[in-house]
Order: sequence, then C-alpha cells, then structure tokens
Amino acid sequence: MIRGWYTGASGMRAQQWRLDAIANNLANVDVDGYKKDITSFKTFPEMLLRRMGDDGVLKNPFGTADVAPIMGKIGTGVELNELYTSFEQGAMKETQSDFDLALDGTGFFTVQTPWGERYTRNGSFQLGKEGCLETKEGYPLLGENGPIKVQANNFQVDKTGRVWVNAAYTENPATMVSREGNTWEETTLLDTLKLVDFDIPRYLEKQGSSLYRSTDVSGEAQIIEADSRPRVVQGFTESSNVDPVLEMVQMIEVNRAYEANQKAIQTEDTMLGTLINQVVRLN
Repeated sequence: MIRGWYTGASGMRAQQWRLDAIANNLANVDVDGYKKDITSFKTFPEMLLRRMGDDGVLKNPFGTADVAPIMGKIGTGVELNELYTSFEQGAMKETQSDFDLALDGTGFFTVQTPWGERYTRNGSFQLGKEGCLETKEGYPLLGENGPIKVQANNFQVDKTGRVWVNAAYTENPATMVSREGNTWEETTLLDTLKLVDFDIPRYLEKQGSSLYRSTDVSGEAQIIEADSRPRVVQGFTESSNVDPVLEMVQMIEVNRAYEANQKAIQTEDTMLGTLINQVVRLN
C-alpha cells in the first residue's frame, strides 16, 4: 500500500517538471529565436501480480514453471527521461532594420562571448561602439574571418550569408563587384557569416540570453557548407516557435494530472489509516 505513495509522488514530480518547461516556454513566447523545451518521461519497470496461495514450482521434462497464475501488472511510478529543445522553424517577423537577420532553415549564428564561441537563433543585432554587429548583451556576431564590422546604412547581407558593403568605405576597391537590385553602383564582399550546425542539435545546452553551447552529445560546431546553408533574411527576425494556445492547453492537462496523483496519495493515506486504526485493532 505504501508503494502507492511513491507511485503518486513520482507522478506529481513528473508533472512538476512538465509545468516548469511550459512556464518557461510561455515566459519566452515573445523572445526572438527562442526554441521551446519539451519533456519526455519513462516508467519504472512494471511488477507482475500473482494470486496469493498458489506459489510453487511445477516440474516438467523441459524445466520448471511457476504455478502461481499471473493476474496482471502494476506500475511503480514514472521519472523524467529527458528535457530537450525543439528547433522547429519559427515564423518570420519583419522589422525593416538592416541589423536584424533571420535564418530560414537549420543552423545557428556564431557569437563571441567571454566563455568562448556560443550559438544563437536570435538575429536581433545592433551596432556596437566599435562598429561590430552585436547581440543586445554586447557579444559580437562572427563571420568566417572574425567579428563583422560595418557602418550604418552601408551594408547588406544576401541570402547565403555573405556581407556586402559600399565600396566607398573599403580600403580595397579593386575587389568591387556589382549586385543586381543593389542601389550602390559598386560593392565589395566583406565577409561571410559563420553559420554552424551540430550532429544532434536537440542536445545543445541553453545558457541564457538565447545562447547555446555544445555538449558531448550534441557534438562540436561544424561550419555549414555553401550548398546546404540556411537562407539568411535581412530585415527580419525569427519569432519563437512556442504556440501559446497549445501551451495553455498542456498546462491545464498538467494541473489535472497533478491533482489526480495528489488524490491517489490521499486515498492511499486514508486506506492505510483505516487499516491501522480499525482492522489491526479488531484483530
């Protein structure tokens, strides 16, 4: 009977993990590039129930067999299996700011932090004091040759992630090329965004401020080849992939499941109290 307490308690703990993930998703629903957390659970090994009074071993030429008939199975609880990040594509949100970038497809921006390179899907950048594109926390956006240094209204990023600047601001006008649709008569290639991907991105570790770090399971960052790079869209940011309506429905489910486990524990406690205070006393 006491086993029921532990089973119900494990169910309550599992729902608490799920509620924490849902609450975190709802809190970040308006954060650009945020990716929702998903919880998955697994059950403890089930126990076979046999009828009491029929224990024994039946001998036969092929070995032995239990003679106690199996009545069914009983669950012994549940535990958190994993908490992982879903990298489903979020919707594109137009900002009309040249500093905002969005990735349409699989991949991550690379930024430089005091702890080394970190990775993000949040393309809401700003121009720093030293002329570098930076996150709101001041971490420089990296190209394949280092931080991206530009000036306001003098750069464009094409769909492959190449950063073009007005040739008038460059020291090497010999590399000038023309681009169709560009209002500048002459432009030059400054750098290419360092876009990376991982073997198993769902196991990246969140570090706050929309940043991720690699883990042993996710694998190290690998620069994406030119033919498989995600499409880069300038003047847009990627919204979070959280569906607030779905999250609210799941929150209701969690509350009901939590209450059900709570009532199961209360019922077990009442039954145990009856056993101790009445049945044992009568015997």
